[in-house]
Amino acid sequence: MRFEEYAEEWKAAQRDLGPASVVHLESLLNIHLLPLLGSRRMNTFDHKVVEGFIQAMERNGIGLAAQANAFDKLKAILLDANRLGLFDVNPVAGVKPPQYDPKRVVIPSLEQLRQIRTADDDRFLLVADLMSGCGMRNGEAFAVDGDNIVADDVYRITEQVNRTTCQYERLKHRRPGEYRDVPLPARVRQTIEWYADKHGTVDGYLLRHPSDPTRTFPHYHIANQWQRIKKAGQIDIPDGMVIYGLRHFFASNCLTHGIHISQGSVVLAIYAE
Repeated sequence: MRFEEYAEEWKAAQRDLGPASVVHLESLLNIHLLPLLGSRRMNTFDHKVVEGFIQAMERNGIGLAAQANAFDKLKAILLDANRLGLFDVNPVAGVKPPQYDPKRVVIPSLEQLRQIRTADDDRFLLVADLMSGCGMRNGEAFAVDGDNIVADDVYRITEQVNRTTCQYERLKHRRPGEYRDVPLPARVRQTIEWYADKHGTVDGYLLRHPSDPTRTFPHYHIANQWQRIKKAGQIDIPDGMVIYGLRHFFASNCLTHGIHISQGSVVLAIYAE
């Protein structure tokens, strides 16, 4: 059996992957793995072949993040084959993976957050409050629904806007129908209620596509606003700080006050100041 045949069977068995993860997997296979390894027979893999694959990516100028992701997928496929007894020796044993070192996370200070949240339009303010006050991911904030306020201080996250499909889908790392309860500080609840009163909702959703309310809120809209804020230079936004840093603010705030980030029933007093 050739690698491309085995990889196709392995991919079909990954039934727990969401649509976006499937797209990402197929991209890694089609762009990085299959062109270099697709025709190779499975019983010819050894550590030299794997090392050669990494070196080929380096020669082709593939970024370290992509190298690391491609190696992880190759490793998963070969380990699956190794468990089935296709190799006498594990072909990835002892292979040094690509050394991807992501940039250090830059978390906004409370004063920076106060300036950032009001730096653009009402949509940006709402998303900024949801991410920094409730710890929501971008896509979860884009799917905010006023009916999901299950208590004065608790919001229930039930879905997200998927970046790839632009549809409402299950939460990351959760099965369909599963949810996550998160703290709802008074300020964030007030922002949700204020926004709904001012702009209305569509089937409960506060955020919809700016030019077509029948569509979900696009990821690029907030990304464009963030770039516009940075370019204006009126707010101190250090190099390396990204919009996702607002979610990191939530996590940092929890840890600073001795609160485990999974304890969604706690309202953060500092955020209400």
